[in-house]
Amino acid sequence: MITFYPGPSKVYPQVAQYLQDAFQEGVLSMNHRSEGFIDILRETLRLMRLKLDIPADYSIYFASSATECWEIVAQSLTARHSAHHYNGAFGKKWFSYAAHIVPQTSGSLFQVEHTLPFDLFELENDQQRADFNRQRLAQEEVLCLAQNETSNGTQIKMNDLATVRAQTGGLVAVDVTSSLGGVALDWALGDVWLASSQKCLGLPAGLGVLVCSPRALQHAQQVGDVWRYNSLLFMHQNFEKYQTHYTPNALGIYLLMRVMQQVDNMDQISTKTKQRAEDWYAFLENETTWKPLVKNAAVRSDTVIAVSGAAVAVETLKKRALMAGITLGNGYGEWKNTTFRIANFPAIDDGEIDLLKAFLRK
Repeated sequence: MITFYPGPSKVYPQVAQYLQDAFQEGVLSMNHRSEGFIDILRETLRLMRLKLDIPADYSIYFASSATECWEIVAQSLTARHSAHHYNGAFGKKWFSYAAHIVPQTSGSLFQVEHTLPFDLFELENDQQRADFNRQRLAQEEVLCLAQNETSNGTQIKMNDLATVRAQTGGLVAVDVTSSLGGVALDWALGDVWLASSQKCLGLPAGLGVLVCSPRALQHAQQVGDVWRYNSLLFMHQNFEKYQTHYTPNALGIYLLMRVMQQVDNMDQISTKTKQRAEDWYAFLENETTWKPLVKNAAVRSDTVIAVSGAAVAVETLKKRALMAGITLGNGYGEWKNTTFRIANFPAIDDGEIDLLKAFLRK
């Protein structure tokens, strides 16, 4: 079975051997306070900085999932208020999670076809309201964005994120669950970056990644959250010693280390991902009766291709794809019945893409 599901998605085929190696090397039974595990964690962090171009002064931590990282942002970095601008189901879920922890949290929806969250300000008919929104953005404690919205195949590109960054005085937290490992990120444009392992990193689910700027750590000191087991301050205290704050997913960390050893540098991966995305959108528009869900090319995702069609046609296609040995991603949220999604992740090889294109041509 060939899977194009956008998470959990296809793992790198080499992972099968890495699993065997982990068993043979005793990783599955390793004490997480041992020198052996400390060496694995140290090397994993080194390779992530090297292959993903993470700045030396940014800290890297591991959690159980990106969802847990949402909670860490709310608990350890939000003393007063966070603002969530979203255009899909996952950004809205992040807002919902945060609001349970910090009741003053605010959220606002921007439409799928709009280029940026701050388009809301440009589209306001009431100039006084637009000015108020801009002033509020400048004063936010934490601004939370889903850079790649998996539910509908949209993304905020780095040049647009730079514009957002310039308009807020607070921390910028960015969910890159469907981007990390697939496209190049300008780390200086965010203070908190969070993701999971089961998408562009080509790994099984069960490992969350959190990357924080020095500014984020300084703010964490001001917030002073020390009461929770996943307090960012507690995490940082342990990771400075190449240890984790709780018994970790040692296998997931080991597999991440091995994948980082094998993959190209991010600039090479990103170039290939973006070219594949351009090919996918051109193919859909020119060679099939299917159409991309997102009409505005400026906001189309490079890693999750959302395809629109009539509900009956989408359901029929997915069933026929399964019969042909191909798993397509279901639609999500309000697009559940009228879209299917195609993962454009690095672990998927060109031959598999050619097979899916041949199937769709039929």
